[in-house]
Amino acid sequence: MSNRDQSGAVRGAADHPRKGQPAHSESRRRFMKSVGMSSIAAATSGAGLGQAFADEGAPESATNDAPAEGKTRVTFKINGKMKQIDVTPNVILLDAIRDDLQLTGTKKGCDHGQCGACTIHVNGVAINSCLSLAVMHEGDEITTVEGLGEGDQLHPIQQAFLEEDAYQCGYCTSGQMMSATSILADDRVGTSDEAVREAMSGNICRCGAYKNILAAVQSTRGKV
Repeated sequence: MSNRDQSGAVRGAADHPRKGQPAHSESRRRFMKSVGMSSIAAATSGAGLGQAFADEGAPESATNDAPAEGKTRVTFKINGKMKQIDVTPNVILLDAIRDDLQLTGTKKGCDHGQCGACTIHVNGVAINSCLSLAVMHEGDEITTVEGLGEGDQLHPIQQAFLEEDAYQCGYCTSGQMMSATSILADDRVGTSDEAVREAMSGNICRCGAYKNILAAVQSTRGKV
C-alpha cells in the first residue's frame, strides 16, 4: 500500500554414529530428522494445526473433523474467498484476521474502538474489528485493506494516499482508507470538507496528517 510500508560439518557428523555407538541410534536419528522435515513442510503448506484455508467456493472438506474442545468453527467470505477457522468464543475479529488468517494489513491499535486503525468492512459497513467477536460473523462478507485493490492495481483511495502523501508512519493508514471508502460510498455523508472530517473523526492519526488525508479522500470522490 505504501512504498515505506526478509552447518555442514555438524550435519556430516550427525549422519554417522560415534565410535562404539549402537547402530540403531543412527536409524532413530534419521527417523526423527524425517519427522521434523515433514512437520515443517506441513506448516509451510498451510496444513498446520489451526491454519485457515480457502477456495473460490465453499471451504474445503478437510474441516469435516470437529473443532477442538472449547473452540467454535466460523465460516465467512473475506476479500472474495471463503475462509473457515476454529476460534475460542472470546477471540475478537481483529485477532482472527491477523493471527489465524495472516492478513496483517489491518492494524491493532487501542483495542478499545477509539483509534480506528482496525477498521474493516462487514457486509459493506465499516466497523472497528477490535470490538466484534469472530464467532458473530458466521456467513458474513468481510473486506480488509488487502481486498481493496485487484492484484497489482491499486484502489483509487490507495493511489490518492500515495499522490497526496497522506501518511507518515503509516500505522493508521489502512484504517483511514477503509473508513474513507465507506463514507465515499455513503450518500448520507455530505461532500464538504467539514462533513468528511466529521465522518472520519473516528480514525486517529498520531502523526497529524489530517490535511493530506482529507485531500486524498476528496480527490477520490467520483472515482469509487
